[in-house]
Amino acid sequence: MEPILMIESLKKYYGKSANQTKALNGITFQVMPGEFLGIMGSSGSGKSTLLNCIATVTAPTGGSITMKGRQIHSLKGAALADYRGKEVGYLFQNFELLDNLTGQENILLPLSLHHVTEKESKVRLEQLVSYLEIKDVLNKFPSQMSGGQKQRVAAARALILHPHIILADEPTGALDSKNAKALMEKLTGLNVDANATILMVTHDPNAASYCKRILFIQDGAIFHELRRNIPDESKQAFYERILKVTAQLGGGSAHVL
Repeated sequence: MEPILMIESLKKYYGKSANQTKALNGITFQVMPGEFLGIMGSSGSGKSTLLNCIATVTAPTGGSITMKGRQIHSLKGAALADYRGKEVGYLFQNFELLDNLTGQENILLPLSLHHVTEKESKVRLEQLVSYLEIKDVLNKFPSQMSGGQKQRVAAARALILHPHIILADEPTGALDSKNAKALMEKLTGLNVDANATILMVTHDPNAASYCKRILFIQDGAIFHELRRNIPDESKQAFYERILKVTAQLGGGSAHVL
């Protein structure tokens, strides 16, 4: 099986000479189809810069990012727009929903931008609405939704174009523990049942314990890697192993979801 995403010697430097900051300093890893990969690290470790490079928000200083055989930073024009719009789905900490659109309109917006037929849009919407349990908020505006409802609507929007990979940036960061647990269970279900490929940046061991594999980043480099021993290892046992590593990185969490 070929990797869906390949990161090779990725570097991102800011500034020059003595004042240079090496946000990413030669990171290399792969993401396989159907993998749920977590990226952990303390603030300033480089994890958000990594996600921004993959999303083409930030251009790397060196190295390469290859998605399904294509180096993405060589993409321009329509090819780059297709990559950003169709191949990658984004799930943000602060939802990024449009306040003047209903839940349904927010979800369907990517389909209208990419000229998906009304018939196909309806089929995709019904599937996600059922799975994510958001039928009751389709006609509500974001201001009328709870944090958990907003994030599930945002998840539907991220998934509606059937992207190759979902990039989740601290998706539970603005949620309470109950809604965070519900969201992570939905993402896990999508990963297991629909073989969705997910790359999630998080500082929270609770959220990370739902992943299959975790890369820990420190000072722009990979510090450690953990794999969940599926199906033998329980989520609780994996969580406790995560805590041991985060303690070395200066982080931690008190309760498992």
